[in-house]
Amino acid sequence: MRRHLLIVLGIALLGCSKTETVDPPVIVPPPQPVKPLITLPSGWKMNSSFTTTFPTDVQVYTFDSIFAGRKTRAYCFAYQGTNATLEFKPVMATAAKTPSQFLLDEPGQVYACINGGFFGSNQSFSLVKYDNNVVAPNIKALNRPYAGGTSTYYPTRAAFGVTDTGVPDVKWVYSIGAGNSDVYAYPAPSPNLLGTAPQAQPDASFPAGGSSWKVRSAIGGSPVLVYNNQVNITDKEELIDINNNSSRPRSAIGYTSSGVVLLFAVQGDGFIPGYDGLSLPEFAAMTKELGCSHAMNLDGGGSTSMIVGGMQTVKPSATGMERPVVSVLMIKKK
Repeated sequence: MRRHLLIVLGIALLGCSKTETVDPPVIVPPPQPVKPLITLPSGWKMNSSFTTTFPTDVQVYTFDSIFAGRKTRAYCFAYQGTNATLEFKPVMATAAKTPSQFLLDEPGQVYACINGGFFGSNQSFSLVKYDNNVVAPNIKALNRPYAGGTSTYYPTRAAFGVTDTGVPDVKWVYSIGAGNSDVYAYPAPSPNLLGTAPQAQPDASFPAGGSSWKVRSAIGGSPVLVYNNQVNITDKEELIDINNNSSRPRSAIGYTSSGVVLLFAVQGDGFIPGYDGLSLPEFAAMTKELGCSHAMNLDGGGSTSMIVGGMQTVKPSATGMERPVVSVLMIKKK
């Protein structure tokens, strides 16, 4: 009996002494740094504070250093144009309102909102086209001094559009015919020039090389800043003077040769001491330095306003208060 108990006890002890296996600790690799969509020039940095809830391929870059010999603060919002999860959405209001108000009225997730083209008295002077519907054309006629009086000119002004698949394009455009829906794009602007006789009204054959512009959505502005990888400011041909050689806040949109779309806003007008802004040639140089093969100016100056991730980038105007505008461009989640 005693021997039997010892055997049972020995078996029990052997069972209790079984070695348990322990899984090795899981080693989580450190997060890899997000690669910028573009090559960043000196002074530019990725800024994730605006994009904490964004996909990694929707990015913001900031500049706060010396550009063109003066202190400059600038912001750039970037995304791949063919990203099928994003929507390029120009919006026009019947009465001017601030970009922040446009944003509040827009359903869904908006990644960025920037002021649109030129306007006056609740009327857009720049193209607004969304989902193949032309809401407003680029201005079709304007009066300028000529031969001791005034004459009517027909400028081909800049516009930035995207195709059905998001491929970006910048052209000089004009809505030909009696309506506004037949938008023609030209490889060069109509050669208008102050002090010379007006050029003919644009049509299907003038300026040369025009064709129907096959974009789904577009926003107008003026002038072209960069074209075919060269700074090419066509303010004279587009008949627009927006304090071109003064240091001002500026806004623009452009794209790289690989189809990355870039939205720009530059601080100015001295609201933040020491930051006066850039001239139009300096601004064009900045967009090209960031890789734009094509870029177009938007209605900058006191209208400059870009909101990213619900946060204001620049402090618009000399007062720091947003100016009501007629149109904005939104980049949002589909």
